[in-house]
Order: sequence, then structure tokens, then C-alpha cells
Amino acid sequence: MSKYELPTLKKRPKLKKKEVYLLASGDLRISANQMCWDAQAEMEKDLTAAIEAAGYSVVRAHSYKADEKHGFIASQTEGMQIFAELDPKAPIIVAEAVWQYSHHVLSGLITHEGPILTAANWSGTWPGLVGMLNLNGSLTKAGVKYSTLWSEDFTDDYFTSRLKKWLETGKCKHSVKHAVPLSKLKVDNSVRKLAQALANQLQSEKAIMGVFDEGCMGMFNAIIPDHLLNPTGVYKERLSQSALYAEMRNVSDDEATAVYQWYLKKGMKFHTGSTHETDLTEEQILLQCKMYIAAVRIADDFGCHTIGIQYQQGLKDIAPASDLVEGTLNNEDRPPVKSRDGKRELYKGEAIPHFNEVDECAGLDGLLTYRVHKAMGQPVENTLHDIRWGDKDASGTVDDYVWVLLISGAAPPAHFIDGWKGAEGLRQVPMFFPAGGSTLRGISKPGELVWSRVYIEGGKLKMDLGRAGVVELPREETDRRWKETTEQWPIMHAVTYGVSRDQMMAKHQSNHIQVAYANSAAEADKAMFAKATLAAELGMEVKICGTRKNGKSWPEA
Repeated sequence: MSKYELPTLKKRPKLKKKEVYLLASGDLRISANQMCWDAQAEMEKDLTAAIEAAGYSVVRAHSYKADEKHGFIASQTEGMQIFAELDPKAPIIVAEAVWQYSHHVLSGLITHEGPILTAANWSGTWPGLVGMLNLNGSLTKAGVKYSTLWSEDFTDDYFTSRLKKWLETGKCKHSVKHAVPLSKLKVDNSVRKLAQALANQLQSEKAIMGVFDEGCMGMFNAIIPDHLLNPTGVYKERLSQSALYAEMRNVSDDEATAVYQWYLKKGMKFHTGSTHETDLTEEQILLQCKMYIAAVRIADDFGCHTIGIQYQQGLKDIAPASDLVEGTLNNEDRPPVKSRDGKRELYKGEAIPHFNEVDECAGLDGLLTYRVHKAMGQPVENTLHDIRWGDKDASGTVDDYVWVLLISGAAPPAHFIDGWKGAEGLRQVPMFFPAGGSTLRGISKPGELVWSRVYIEGGKLKMDLGRAGVVELPREETDRRWKETTEQWPIMHAVTYGVSRDQMMAKHQSNHIQVAYANSAAEADKAMFAKATLAAELGMEVKICGTRKNGKSWPEA
């Protein structure tokens, strides 16, 4: 009999009773990890105090890296190495005060046999809530059982009671009674017929989703497998950011200048300077104008109905960020782009739905939103935002809890107060984007919203939808919220109807939320049900979250 050299597994420690692992997934960019470490360390200190007050001890699953000046897991391979040395049955808490790349820890969490808790601090300073929601959505898609918690200071009863429950049983729960299956609610016959017609058209004629490199920032939850996407009638065209960059080099300086002049004539204000490393320069803007033209031309080449550019990795090292491009594409009123031979205007009079960070769930949602709103005569401009943070209105203008929805760089100017005249271009944050580039910043106008999210659970596509309103706050309060988050990015002050802060956090399966305006509350209600019914016709499981604007429940079927 032959003898083989068998591999030996690493010997793993066994945690003592009432000991809990704590770990922190971080960014791939060392500059971000270093900048955000102090906030993470402070959050872990408060969380540890809460765990100890409940009678348990914390064992940090990985050490602080003195040479790198942070204590985050900063890559997928590092995460695998760390999990290979942990007690596989021990309780584990993933603590997040920052944006994190879920794939750094996803492989370890998928195979971990002990209870899992994701936790974030309720702060807008760094996007810890955003990072936790992304990880939650990724775990849900992967079929991993987990619990989740959040808190401002980790001393409130809502947090401490559920933390104690998780420590003792490995589970804690939240109320999600605000989410009701669409099948239990009444849908107007005219709305149902429209949704059925749109579904038949999409599945018969089909549509193409252009994907400029998949899997931005390890967002596992943002990738729709083909076998789930294709039955909706949508198919991926897998494109490359390198092709986008190559096409940028074929765009003439005159063409780029014409786009730049278009922005200026519309009244957009760019805050420029002369230092490339810290300022927004005209050279960066002109490169973004070339990227815009290149993106439109490639979309036309492949017949794309929606496109998404990754931009966070790869392109960030050789070109300015794509934010100005993305917000522009999502706007009907945008600079004209001619075909390479100059004979055709591409996508004339149309927005080209773009999904930020190649979030394919947002891409599918955005395409459905565009078609529903176009058919109903509603504004077609839609975008995703990060669920960044929320707070009571310090100015006292409104009594409602007001969310800070903050996309990481660009929103369509049709959403802004004063449109293009209310749009500003600021340099993207240097620690994230060394090559700079202009954001497309503005303050979202007051109005009625439909919000939604496509996600994957149990091997199925699902969609949650709800209604919300955008409120106008005094500039001082807007500035306070910007300073608590990221001043360079566009902001939306949103009030979700019939969905509390904790209900949203408990149910929402993504860092992203899709939003679109309607012309009135009644029209927004119909648009929401039209999109919900369209999604159901395409095979998704759909739930309506919250209430009408007046707080009343939706009519039952």
C-alpha cells in the first residue's frame, strides 16, 4: 500500500466558558484603515465594557498591527489565516465602526459553527453602520445564521437586553412586523395590468446589464448569480474597467471640454485647486468627462439598458473616480454624447440607469424603477444611497426621525434643490481616491419617495419596498449632518413612513437603498405597488414595509 504525506491541520484553541471572540473587518486601503482606527478602538472599548458588564470576557481574535498602525483584518487571505486558528464553535462578534470589505471575513463566518453577532456603533463619523449592513446582506445571501445589534454608546436597554440574550442563547431578535407580503395587500387592477405588461415585455424582449468588473469591495451581497437574474429577462454583459480606460484615451480633448462647458453652463459649481493630491483640478474633471463619453459609447456598443462601474479598486489608481459620470448618467438632462463617427446622439433624451459600485441588486432595481416610472409619467431619475446614519432633527423643524442617506459620491441632479444649479463638484476623499475626481453633490429636494431593495435570501431574489418623504432642513442642520458624515457627498434627509430606525436596521438586507421621487404621495403609492407587482411577476418574493404617509396601513386583499 502506498503511503502519502497527509496534511495536518493547525491545532485550534478552545475558548473558556463565557469567553467571546471579537474581530474587526476593515478596508483594503491602508490609508482608510489607519485614518479610521481610533474610532474603531473607541467603539471596541465601549462594546467590551458592555460584554463584561454582562458577565463575559472578550478575546480579540487578531492583534493590533504596529507596523501598519491599525488592528483591522485587511484582506481575504488574512481573514482565512485568522479563522484557521480560532475555536470553530466559540461565539464571535464582528464589531464595525468603519466601512469594511465583507469578503475579508465571509469565508470564515460561512464555516464558523458557533453563534455569530454583527455589531456597529450608531455614528456617522465613519460608515460602520454601512459596513455592518453590507456584511449582514452578505451573510443572508450565503445562508449563514447570525444576529445583529447597534447602539450609540452600548448602554441603552434595547442593546444591553439583546446582547445578554445573545450571550446566553446565541440568538437575539428584533420586530419586523412592519414588513407585510405583497400577496396580502390590495393592488389596483390598472396597476396590476401595467406591471404584467412590463414583465411580459422584459421577459420577451430582454435587457442587458453592463457590468464593468464584478464584486466591488468584496460586496458578496451585490452580485446576482446568472441563474437568478436571467429568469427576470435581464442578462449580464461582462465588461472591463480596462476597456473603459482604453476608450477614455480615444476621446478627444475637444469632446471632453464640451462636456465640461455643458456642466458650467447648467450652473454646476466646481471647487477646484492646483494641488492634485488634495484638490480637485480641471485635469481630473476633464478625465471624468472622457470617462462619461467612453461609458456611454461602450453602453451603446453592447446595447446596455443599465450599466455599473466598480471604480473603488483598479481604476482609482489610474483615473479619477467615476462619481461625476454616474450621477450624470442617471439624469435625463445630461450632456449629449455622439457616436464615434459623429452621426448619432446616443440614448438621446434618456437617462442611462447606472448602479453605483456595480451593485447588481441596485442595477436590477434601477432598471425596473426606470421602466415603471417612465410608463406612469413619474420622474425616472433614481439612485442608490448608503443608509449612512440617522438622528433627530436638532433644529426642531420636524419631529420625525430623519435618516441621512448619503451616496458615496454622486446622485442625479434632478434630485437636488435647484437641479444642476444646486449641484457642486468637490474632490473625492483622498484616503479613498488618490487620483481624485469630482463628486456630484447636492441637497435632495423635499418630496415623496419610493424606496426599495432587491436582495438574495434562501437562494431566491426578493424585494422590500416602502414609502418615504424627503424633508427640507435649515442649512445649519444640513451642515451639521454633513460634518458628522462626509461633506463631499450628496445628502438626502429622509423620513421612512411607518418604519422606525430599529425596524429598518433589523430588516434591511444591504448597505444600499434605492430611491426615486414621484410627483405626489398618491402617485408614489401607485408607483410603489406597480414596481412591487412587477417584481412579483418576475418571480421575486416581495414585501411592503411600513405605512402610507398618513400612518394608515395598506388595504388588505
